[in-house]
Amino acid sequence: MTVDDAHCFTGLDGYRRLIECVDVVLIAVASKFHPLYTKAAVEAGRHVLCEKPHAIDPPGLRDLIAACELARQKNLSLASGFQSRHDPGYQETVKRLRDGAIGEIVAIEEKLLRGPYAPYRRDPAHSEIQHQFAHWASFAWLSGDDLLQGLVHNLDRANWLLGDKPPLKCHGLGGRASAPADFRGTLFDHHTVVYEYPGGVRLRAFCRTAPGCHNETSTTVLGTKGRCDLLRWRIEGEAKWHYRHPDGPRLSPYDLEHQAFFKAIRSGQPLNEGDIMLRATLAAIMGQLSCYTGSEVAWEQALKSDFALGPRAEDCRLDMEPPVKPDPAGIYPVPIPGVSRLL
Repeated sequence: MTVDDAHCFTGLDGYRRLIECVDVVLIAVASKFHPLYTKAAVEAGRHVLCEKPHAIDPPGLRDLIAACELARQKNLSLASGFQSRHDPGYQETVKRLRDGAIGEIVAIEEKLLRGPYAPYRRDPAHSEIQHQFAHWASFAWLSGDDLLQGLVHNLDRANWLLGDKPPLKCHGLGGRASAPADFRGTLFDHHTVVYEYPGGVRLRAFCRTAPGCHNETSTTVLGTKGRCDLLRWRIEGEAKWHYRHPDGPRLSPYDLEHQAFFKAIRSGQPLNEGDIMLRATLAAIMGQLSCYTGSEVAWEQALKSDFALGPRAEDCRLDMEPPVKPDPAGIYPVPIPGVSRLL
């Protein structure tokens, strides 16, 4: 694809000019701007595929909810970057679990344990605000922190397994345990959150970004008649089963989600994934708030909260004062569980 200079836009307001000259908008930028850009695209009558996370705080999530409803009213497609739901192996495995292959689901364990996932080097030519924009994934006011950047995929899969019912409440713990030389902006490097779902089902969710440690990405489902390794499409117990891909090249769920998106547009039968976007994003937000504060956080409490990470997206500028600044050692402040009062 060739894009001429007249259709290359820069700056934080470049999205407005882009929206004017396209039919479909793919949003994959600093996560803080996802709700604002989604809402602007839908208001302009454009179909949207928005990457995760779809918001990083409750005010942004409420903007997203409004955009999803407006997309329904305008018969526009609004798709999510939760590609797991388009994977044939996951689809068949989840169907079997929801049909009772392991009996009643009693607990789920989600893990996303890995090293830091983005380079982090300070360019001496950058101002402080330019540094933070260049490394937006390392600053919570732009990214939402690691629950929203990574574990949100796991939370979406857990919601899917449990009939797309949201958690009632959660409690979490997190912080920084790495050596200061490995600190990334304002992020926690480990989180543990326990979610309680209707019927007493517990989801135990773990994520970590630290070098030199055990790594694991998994979704383990425990039932009254067996267990499931979802990421390997394997069921153990009374109804032992393993998904086998059909002969031929394996289709990527990333490709399949785009195929479903464009098929919906071309067929005139809009795809609106707003509900799953809302549930997983808010689950991640409430977990992040619980880890930051050390408090139990309920679903409705998080949804109605006015807590916001940094300035509003529409108020951001490339020459503004940075919302956070490092100390003389180059270390940025982070919330302190039990001390920080954010709700």
